[in-house]
Amino acid sequence: MTAQLVASELANLIQESKRKNNDLRQAAEKSLEELKSLKVTSEAQISAELSQRSNFVNPFIIACGTKNVKFTGIAIVCLQRLIASRALPRFKLSQVLEALQQATSAGLDVQLKILQALPSLLSNYAAEVKGELLVTALNICFILQSSKNAIVNNASAATLQQLVVSVFDKVVAEDGAGGDVEHVGEAPTQQGPVPVQAAAMDAYRVFNDICLLTENQRPEYLRFSGMPQTFGLELIESVLTNHAAIFTTHPEQADILRTRVMPFIVSALRGKPNFATSVRLVRILFTLLRRHLSILPSESGDALDILTQLLDQDTALWKRSLCMEVFRGIFADHALLRRIFMLYDAKEGEKNILKNLTAAFVRVSTEKPTVIGLGLQSTLPVANPYANAVASTDQAMLEASGVTGIISGSVSSDGHNTGISTHWSTMRSPCIDQLDKTDPPSIPESYVYSLTLACITSLSEGLAKFILPLTVPSEGRRKKSAKLEGGRDSPALTADERPSTPNEGFKNRERSASSKRNPLPVNPLTLETHPLYPEIKVCAAFIDECWPAILATCSTFLYSALDSEYYHGLVRAFQKFAHVAGLLQLTTPRDAFLTTLGKAAVPPNVFTACLNSTSSRRDTPQSATSETGSGLFSNARGLLTPESASAQAAEKQRQHSMDITPVTLNTRNLLCLRALLNLGIALGPTLSSTWRILLETLQQADFVLFTSGKAAGRTPLATKGPDQQAEQEANVLLSNFNTEIRAVETAASRLFESTADFPNPAFVEIVEAVCALLVKHVETTSETTGQAQPSPPPGPLRTPTFTHKRVLSITTSPGAGANQEDQFALAKLGDLASINMERLLSYPPEVSGWTPLVTELIDTLSSSTNTSPVRARAAETLVRILLEAAGSVATQQEDVRGPIQIRILEAFHNSLSSLRAEGREVSLNNHATDMDIHRIVLEGLKGLLENCGESLVQGWDTIFAIIDTIFVKEDLPNDPSSTTTPRLMTRSVKLIRPSFASLQLICSDFLPSLPNLCFLNLVDTLYKFCTQDDDLNVALTTVTFFWAISDFLSSNSKTMSLTQDMVKDSGDEALLKLASDPSHQDSGGALWMLLLLRLTSVATDQRLELRNSAVQTLLRIISAYGDSLSPEAWLICIRSVILRLLASIEDELRAVHTSPAKARDQDGWTDTANVIIRGVSGLFASYLQVLLGHEDFATTWQQLLGHFARMLDVQILDINASVYSAVREILRSCAEHVQPRLGKGSLDLTWDLWSRGIPVAEDGKDDKSSDNQKCLLVWVEALLELYGLIKDDFGVERIRRMLTLLRDAMQHATPGAYASDTEYVTPLQGRILQVFCTVQTDVPKVPSAMITQIAEFVSLAFAQENPDKAASEKRTYVAMSKESMSILQSLVIKHAAETDIYETGAFATALAALAKPIILKYKFKIVTKSSQPWREATKTVLAVLRATLPHIRAIDKARSTVQEIWQIIVSIANGIISADCSIAPSGTDIMDDQKFDISSFHKLRELIIPALGAEVILDKTRKVYAEGLFRTSIIHAPAPAEALIIYGSENHHHDNTNSNANGNGSDTVVDLDLLYKQRRGRTIDPPPTQRSAMAEVCLDELFALVAIHEEEDESSPARSPSKSKPTSSSPTQETINTTSSSSPTETIHESTHPLYVHLALTAAPYLILRCALSIRSYVADQPLRGRMPQPLSQRKELYRILRGLVDLRSEPDAIPDTPNVDSETKKHLLRLYPLLVSMVKVAGTSGDNKVLGMVGEALDVVGGELGCK
Repeated sequence: MTAQLVASELANLIQESKRKNNDLRQAAEKSLEELKSLKVTSEAQISAELSQRSNFVNPFIIACGTKNVKFTGIAIVCLQRLIASRALPRFKLSQVLEALQQATSAGLDVQLKILQALPSLLSNYAAEVKGELLVTALNICFILQSSKNAIVNNASAATLQQLVVSVFDKVVAEDGAGGDVEHVGEAPTQQGPVPVQAAAMDAYRVFNDICLLTENQRPEYLRFSGMPQTFGLELIESVLTNHAAIFTTHPEQADILRTRVMPFIVSALRGKPNFATSVRLVRILFTLLRRHLSILPSESGDALDILTQLLDQDTALWKRSLCMEVFRGIFADHALLRRIFMLYDAKEGEKNILKNLTAAFVRVSTEKPTVIGLGLQSTLPVANPYANAVASTDQAMLEASGVTGIISGSVSSDGHNTGISTHWSTMRSPCIDQLDKTDPPSIPESYVYSLTLACITSLSEGLAKFILPLTVPSEGRRKKSAKLEGGRDSPALTADERPSTPNEGFKNRERSASSKRNPLPVNPLTLETHPLYPEIKVCAAFIDECWPAILATCSTFLYSALDSEYYHGLVRAFQKFAHVAGLLQLTTPRDAFLTTLGKAAVPPNVFTACLNSTSSRRDTPQSATSETGSGLFSNARGLLTPESASAQAAEKQRQHSMDITPVTLNTRNLLCLRALLNLGIALGPTLSSTWRILLETLQQADFVLFTSGKAAGRTPLATKGPDQQAEQEANVLLSNFNTEIRAVETAASRLFESTADFPNPAFVEIVEAVCALLVKHVETTSETTGQAQPSPPPGPLRTPTFTHKRVLSITTSPGAGANQEDQFALAKLGDLASINMERLLSYPPEVSGWTPLVTELIDTLSSSTNTSPVRARAAETLVRILLEAAGSVATQQEDVRGPIQIRILEAFHNSLSSLRAEGREVSLNNHATDMDIHRIVLEGLKGLLENCGESLVQGWDTIFAIIDTIFVKEDLPNDPSSTTTPRLMTRSVKLIRPSFASLQLICSDFLPSLPNLCFLNLVDTLYKFCTQDDDLNVALTTVTFFWAISDFLSSNSKTMSLTQDMVKDSGDEALLKLASDPSHQDSGGALWMLLLLRLTSVATDQRLELRNSAVQTLLRIISAYGDSLSPEAWLICIRSVILRLLASIEDELRAVHTSPAKARDQDGWTDTANVIIRGVSGLFASYLQVLLGHEDFATTWQQLLGHFARMLDVQILDINASVYSAVREILRSCAEHVQPRLGKGSLDLTWDLWSRGIPVAEDGKDDKSSDNQKCLLVWVEALLELYGLIKDDFGVERIRRMLTLLRDAMQHATPGAYASDTEYVTPLQGRILQVFCTVQTDVPKVPSAMITQIAEFVSLAFAQENPDKAASEKRTYVAMSKESMSILQSLVIKHAAETDIYETGAFATALAALAKPIILKYKFKIVTKSSQPWREATKTVLAVLRATLPHIRAIDKARSTVQEIWQIIVSIANGIISADCSIAPSGTDIMDDQKFDISSFHKLRELIIPALGAEVILDKTRKVYAEGLFRTSIIHAPAPAEALIIYGSENHHHDNTNSNANGNGSDTVVDLDLLYKQRRGRTIDPPPTQRSAMAEVCLDELFALVAIHEEEDESSPARSPSKSKPTSSSPTQETINTTSSSSPTETIHESTHPLYVHLALTAAPYLILRCALSIRSYVADQPLRGRMPQPLSQRKELYRILRGLVDLRSEPDAIPDTPNVDSETKKHLLRLYPLLVSMVKVAGTSGDNKVLGMVGEALDVVGGELGCK
C-alpha cells in the first residue's frame, strides 16, 4: 500500500515538475526507478529496503524547499507515509525535519499533515530524535502553534502536548532500562549538578524551557518565544498528570518544581490573574498538592495558606469557588488531609494550615446569613421567582478583570435565592474543569457554601472510614474483613436511608446474638503496636484541634436553609464526626456534638412552647387511659410504639398550617433524633454520664410528640415566596413524617437493646440515668412518703439549655407534662429490665440493680401523691418485669427456682398490701386508681400462671391469698335479733374477672400441682365466685370448674365409695371431715359428694343460666362417674339428686302455670326442665344396663314415667318434646342391648304414655304462634323406637290408633318458619313415612288400613282448597305426596293378590288418590324442581295396574267395586291424554310432557284393551273413554257451527278437558244428518293444538278400536298405534295383545272377540264424527282458498283421515247397516258417502289432485260395496 501510494505520488511529482524544476524531476524519476526496482512485496520489507536507500527521500526534501504548494503537498504526503511505515533513512532525519520546518508556511492541508507526522516521527525514531532533532521537532509545533488559523492552532497545541508527553515517556523507558544507558551530561539543581541520561536531559531541558516560556522568559534550548501562558500551564499540567513519578525520582525535575513552578504559581495567585490563567494555576497546584506534597513541603504550605487567604469575602466569587473546589478535592482525599496535618499543624513551628482553614470555614459560613437562610431552625431553601435568568455580563467582566469592590452585591442569577439547594447551589461543570472558558461563568452565590458543606461531609466520611474498622475487635476484623455492619459499627445515615420495619428492632434480643452483633468497641489510641498508630494519633490530634471550628460550621448550616440532600449529608457528617470522637474517647468534642445534635432534634423553643401549652391545659378533664394510651412510650419495649404510633399518627395527623406547627417536631427534627440514637447505639458502653444528654433529648421528644398528638410538623420555608419546588419538598417531608417516626422507633429500640452487651458498671450507669429522670419529679411529691430519693448523677457536659429544660419540667405542677415525663422514665426502666433480665437474675440484686429497680416501682405505684397514669404505668412495668423474671427462671433447677418464685410472688402481694391497709385515706379518684392497680396486679398473676404455672414449686397459698383479696363481707347492722347471714361482696366489679382468670387457670391446668390441703380452699373459693351476684358469666364459668375438680378426683381414685352414712345427716359436717383427711380411703368420695351438694344448692338459684349450668354440670359429673358407681351409689344419686330435681321442677312448673304473677318466669323454668329431662335421659340411656340390673328398676321406671306424665299435663311444647326425646333415647339404648331389656309391663306403660294423644297445645291451635314440628318429630321417633321393642305384640287396634294419631299429627303440624315441603319432605313427614315403611303388614286387615291411610297422604297435596295459599304457608304436602306414592306402590304390589284390599275399597281409594294429580296436571300450580307429581302418579298407576288388573277379574262378589275401579282407570286414561296447555306454568317443556304422556298411554292401553270391553264394565265407562279419545284427537279447533253441533253449546267446548278426565261425557252422539249440511266457509285457519302428536295418537286409537279383530289375528302380538302416517301403519293392520290384560295363565282366545266388539260399538260413532268434521271443513273452506293449498297441518290431518278410512276394515257389528246396501267392513265409508261426493267436487274445482285421487280411491271402495265393480 505504501509503495503504490509513493509511486503514484512520485509520478504526479514528475509530471508537475517537468518544466518547472528539472532537479526535482530528475530526483523523482530516480526515486521512482529505485522503487520499481524493489523485488519485495510485503509492507515491512519495502520499508526496510527504502530505509537503506539514502537518496530515495531527496525529491521530497527538494520539493519542500521549493515553496511550491503542489510540490510541498505531494512531498508531505509521501514523507508522512514513509515516517509512519519506518521507511526513512535514519541519517536523513535531520534533513527531513528541516524540510518539514520549511513546509510550515504552506497551506492548511500541508500544516495538518505535518502535525500528523510529528508524533509518528518521535514514536518510530525515539532513539534518534533527541537533542537538536527534538528541538527542531518541537520548534515545528511552536511555529504552527502561532498560526492564526484556529484549526492549525488547536491541532498544533495538541500535537505539542503529545510530543512533550512522549519526551517524558522516553524517560520512563530509559529509567526502566536500568544502568545500561550512559549519562550524557549534568543538570543543575540547588543542591548541585546531577548527572542525567539522554532522555532525562531532553526532558529536563524541554520542561525547563516550557516553564521559562510560561513565565514569559527566554528559553534556553528551544528556539521559540511568545508561547501563550495558558498553553504553557496546560503543558505543565499535562506533564505533572501523566508522569508524576518522574518528579519524585529525578531531582532535576523536582528542582524545577521547587524553583520555578511553585514560586510562579504562588506569585501568580497573589496577583490578579484572569479566569483562564487562574483555572490552570489552581489545577497545577492541586496536582502538586496531591502528588508532590512530600517534595515541596514549604512551598505547598505557602500555597495552601494563600488559598485559605483567597477565601476572604472581598475576593472574586469565581476565585473563591476555585479555592473551595481545591479544598473539596483535598478533603475528599483523607490520606492527603492527614499528611497535610502531619506536615504542618502537628509540627511545632509550622503553620496551622488545617486549623486556619477550618476557622476560615466558620467565617465563610457566617458571612452572608441571608444567602444561606440562617435562622432559629432548619428551613427549606426558596428560589426567587423574579431573579434574572442570566448573570449580568458587566459584573462578570468586572470579576474577570479583578475588580472586587462590589462583589458583595448579588450578581448571579440566583442573587435573591435563599438557602442551599442542588437546584441552584451547584454547577454542572466545576470552575476548575472549565478550561475552554476565558471569562468566568455565572456562579451561584451559594456555590461556595455548598462546597463548604462538601468539605465537612468528606472530612467526616474520611475519618469514619479510617477509624471505624480499627475499633472492631481483632477476631471480628479477621472474620468480617473490616466490613461495617449494623449496630455500633455503622450508625451513620445514608442519603437514601429508609427506616426499617418496626419489628426489625425486636428480632434478636437474645444476649448471645446481641453480643455477637455489637462487640465492645476498641479505642484505636490503645493500639500502640498497630502500623497505623501514628496516623491514628494524627486523627485524634486533628479532632482535638479543629472540632470547635467544625462544630461551629456544622451548627451554622444546621440552622440554615438546606434542601433534603444537603441536610441529610450534614446530619450524616455530624453523626460520623461525633462517632469518631467518641471511639477515640475524646469526651469534650463528643459531648459538644451530642448536645448540639440534641438541640437540633428538640428545639428549645418547641419544648418550651409544649411545656407552656401543657401547663395551660392541665385542668381540662382527661382520663388516665387516654393519657397513658396516647404516649409514645405506652409500649414498654421502646420509644414510639410501632403499633400505637402508626395508628395514632394515622388518626391524628392533619394538614397543619405554618402558624400552628412550631409546637411540634418535623421530619428533620426526627432525623437528628435518629442520628443521636444511632450514636447512642454505637458509643453506648463509653458514654458514662453522657447518657443524660441522650435520655433527656429522648424524653423531651416523647413529651413534644405526646403534647402535639403526634401531629406531623411541616418543615418551614426560608422565605415566604411562591416557590413550587420548595412547597413540593415540604410536602414530601410532611408525608415522610410517619416513616421517620418508625425509623426513630427502630433506633430507640436498638439503643436499649444494645445495653444487653454492656458490662455491669456501664449498665448501672444507664439505670441510674433513667432513674434520675423520674427522681426529680418524685422529689417534689415524696414528702408524704418520708423516703429519701437519691439525687441524679452529675453529668460532665450539662449545657444550660438542658438544665433549663429540666427545671421547667420540675417546676410544672403535676399535669399532663410531668405525667408524660414520668411515663417515659417508667417505660425505659421496664425496657432495661426486660432486655437485661438475664443479668438481673444472674448477679446479686445489689450488683445487677434488681432491688432499687423493683423498690422504686412499688413505691411509685403505691404513692397516692402520684398521678393515676403514672401509678398505673408503674404497676404495669412492675408486673411485666416480674413476669419476665418468672419466665426466665422456669427452666432452672428447683432449688434455684423456688426462692426466686417466692420473691416474685411476694412482690405481687406486697404491691397490694398498701392498697388494703387499714385507715388508708380513700378518695373517689384514689379508689378508682387503687382498683386499676389491683386489676393490673391480678392480671399479672394470671400471666404468671399462664407462662410459668407448671414450674411453680412454692407459693400456692400466696396465690390463693392474692385471688381472695377481691372479696369482703357485707357490713350488717348490729342487730342481735337479725338472722340475716352476711352476704359476700366484691371490692369492685372490675376485679372479678382478673381474679377469676387466675382461678380458671388453676382449675384447668394446675390441679395436679396443688397440695392436697389446698383443695378445700379451692372449693371454697369456687363457691364464693359462684354465689357472687356481680358477674353472672363468672358464676356460670365457675360451675364448670366443679366438673374439672370431679374429673381430677376421678383420675386419682379408681372407685368412688358412697354410703348412706355420708348423706344421712342434713348437714355436710361428715363430708367436710372426710374430705379434710387425705389419708382416709373415702376422702375422694366425700369430696365428690360435697361437690354435688354445692351444685345442688346452686341448682335452686333464681338465675336461669346459673341453675341450668349447675344442673348440666351435676348430671355430667354423675354420668362421668357412672362406670365406677356401685348399684347402691346409683340408687343414692337417683333418689337424692335426680328424682328430687324432677319433683322440684314439677312444683315450679305448676306454680308458674297456675299463678299469673309467675307467668313471666315460665320460659326460664321451661328451659330448666328441658335441661333436667335431657340430662336424666342421658343418664338412663348411658347406664341403662346397670340400672336394669337393679331389682327395683321397674319401680324406678314407673316413677320416672309418672314424672314425665305430670310434665306432659302442663301442655308446654318444649317440655313435651323433651319428654318424648328422653323416652326415645332410653328406648333406643334398650334396643341396642340384647339383655336385659325392659319388661312387658314397662313397655305397656310406655305405650300408654305415647298413645295418650298427640303432643300439641290443649286448645288445638295450629297457627304459627307455636312450632310443634320438633315436638311431633321426637314423638314419632319415640314411636319408632317403641315399635321396635313391641312389634310382636302390636295388634290391629294399636295400628289403627297409631294411624289415627299419625294422621292427626300430620294435619296439626305447623308449617315451620323456614321450611318448605315442596321439594323435600319435612323431618316430621319423613319420620311418619318411615313408620309406614317399618310397620309389619303380614297381619290381617293391616294392609287395607295402611293403603287407605297412605292414599290419604297422597291426596293431601291435591285436596287443598287453595294450593297457592298452601305453598305460601310452606305446607303443601307435595314432597310427602310423591314419597307416599312410592310407598303406596310397594304396598299395593306386595298385597295385590289379597282380596281384602279390593273389597274394603282400599284399592279404589288408592287409584282415586293417584288419579287426582294426573287429572289436574297443569291445573296444579305448584311446580317442583324435580319430577312433577302427575308424572310420579302416572308411573305409580301403571306399575299398580300391571300388578292388580289380573286379580281384579277374579273378584266375584263386589261387582260395583269393579265398576268403580274401571271408572277410575278410564278417568286416569283421559287424564293422561288430556292437558290444558294454556295454563301450563312458565318453563314447562310441553313436548317432553307430551312424549311422556304418549308413552304412558301406550303402556296403559296394553293393560286395559280389550279388558275394557268386558260385560261387567258399564257402557257409560267405555263411552267416556271413547269420547275422551274423540275430543283429544281434534287437532284444529272446529268452526263455531260445528262446535255447536258437537258440544251443544259454545262454552262447553272450553270445558271438554275436565269432562273427559272426570268421565262425565255426554250421553248421545250428534246425528250425522246435521254434518251432511254444508256450512259457510271461513278463511281463518285455526292453529293446530300444541299436543298434536297426542291428538294423532288418539285418532289412531279410534281407528284401532273400530277395526275388526278376526279370530286368527287375536293371538298375534299387538303393538301400540304408530305415530306415523296411516299409510305406513294402518289401524286395520293392528291387533290387540290380549295377554297383557289377562292372567298369567293362558287365555282362551274366543273370549276376547266380544270384548273388541263392545269397544268398536262404542267408538264407531266417535270415529265417523271425527272424520266427518275434517271432511266437512275441507268442503266448506277450500272453495274460498281457490287454488291455494290447505295449511300444512290441516292437509296432513286430512291425508291421515282419508288413508285411514280407505284402509280401515271396521267391525261389522259396530256400525248399523245402510238401507239396501250389503256391506261388512266398509260401512264407515257408506256413512260418509255424501261428504265424500262433495269433497270430489271441491277437489276437482280447486285442482287438488292428491286429495281427488285419495277420495276417488275411497269412492271406488264404496262402489265395490254397492256392487258397481
